[in-house]
Amino acid sequence: MRLQFALVVASSLLCWDGAAVAQAVGQFPFALTREGQMLGAVEGEVASFKGLAYAAAPVGALRWRPPQATAENPEMRTAYEYGAPCLQPSLPDTSEDCLTLNVFRPFGVDGPLPVMVFIHDGGFVSGTANDPLFDGAKLAQAGLIVVTVNYRLGALGWLTHPALSEGGSGNYGLMDQIAALHWVHDNIAAFGGDPNNVTLFGGGAGATSIALLMLCAQSRDLFQKAILQSLPGRARLRPVQEAEAMGRQFVAALGQEADLRVAAPARLLAAEQKLLAKSERSFAPAMDGILVREDVATGFATGHESRIPLMIGSNDDETRFDGEREIKETLAASGESSDELRQLYPDIAMPLERAARFYTDKVFSEPVRLLARLHAATGAPTFRYRFAYVTEARRTNPDEGHGRELQFIFGAEGVPGAGPLTWGDREVANRMRGYWINFARSGNPNGPDLPHWDAAADRDRLLLITNDRIASGDDPWSDRLDRLASESRK
Repeated sequence: MRLQFALVVASSLLCWDGAAVAQAVGQFPFALTREGQMLGAVEGEVASFKGLAYAAAPVGALRWRPPQATAENPEMRTAYEYGAPCLQPSLPDTSEDCLTLNVFRPFGVDGPLPVMVFIHDGGFVSGTANDPLFDGAKLAQAGLIVVTVNYRLGALGWLTHPALSEGGSGNYGLMDQIAALHWVHDNIAAFGGDPNNVTLFGGGAGATSIALLMLCAQSRDLFQKAILQSLPGRARLRPVQEAEAMGRQFVAALGQEADLRVAAPARLLAAEQKLLAKSERSFAPAMDGILVREDVATGFATGHESRIPLMIGSNDDETRFDGEREIKETLAASGESSDELRQLYPDIAMPLERAARFYTDKVFSEPVRLLARLHAATGAPTFRYRFAYVTEARRTNPDEGHGRELQFIFGAEGVPGAGPLTWGDREVANRMRGYWINFARSGNPNGPDLPHWDAAADRDRLLLITNDRIASGDDPWSDRLDRLASESRK
């Protein structure tokens, strides 16, 4: 009934010459963007606008080119359904026409409201903002605008090749994210959002993207705060020469006779899968000298990042290993021996668990601490956390920890990747969400009903979120991380 009433009101307002913009946005799910008039849906206390195009479809002549502006449309459009996920092998019903975003806002609340923009994970080759896990309703209920963004993936998002050099080759996914931020800056006021109070948040590939955006001059003024979740902060980015070599391998797998901009999507995916079978990192951001000039750790070490409030952290068990091959690969890549791992983790008996914990510390825990220290040294407010909570139902058989915090932040239940929560789980989720919301509002996660979170600059402190409690403290892993840090400098 509420939605039907909104339709009637919005339709009548459109008959008034220019009057629609003057009405309070919170009275009905209607927004006048620069591209045209949008009508959203209402469920409970939240209005949603799904599948909003922030750039023209990157197809045909626009494939492997920077995102282009969308055309204005005088007709009112409904925004009830998600757009298609970006082309990828792991999901059905994907499409190249995928540069869309979704907006969630509290219904009946006037702005300007803080804005949270979510960049999803998926190793730069998979994932979508349309995942039910990333429904922004719970966050929006607290009085925020939540935006979730789709961006080009795999070969379409990150291919570097000399034949695609106009406008900058490669890093198209990062260009998409910047285009989405421009859209937010230009349009979010129409939804009740404050374009000068924007927080980016995301994990894994999303966190890497945000860190690169913090280092990128083209995006520096488009957001004011950042939350980096499970960032592999010392990961090495490919120089452009290596990225072009990978691009030539892709073209060879596609067939040298193929015209890159007219090849069928199925052929693109087949060629992409051949390369991914050899290396999971075949498609990722590269140092193009335009948007990306240095690795994340190097950029933070030289103080090139935006000096904005930062929350940064990781989970205590980011991966799970299934067999001896993964142990050998991890040790070979690190130069560590089995005996050295036993010395690092004397309390862990199982070799698989030792190798997984070492991988977590080497790739996530120590680099996250490094970036927190470097950013805090610039004088910017910096808050570090480590998430070690496991839902009560999974404690006898925990799943892989990477991304586990997302269910608690978004408050999702009963959807793929987010099972039911107990009363105790929800208490932790409410506190986690409270920290994220407070930070988005003010740049400080602390609030009157939350355990105090010490800034990272205060004796290298962090917030520990465990099955037993949530509290700031000294890092119990400091000695181990110190050793890993010294080895990383060699």
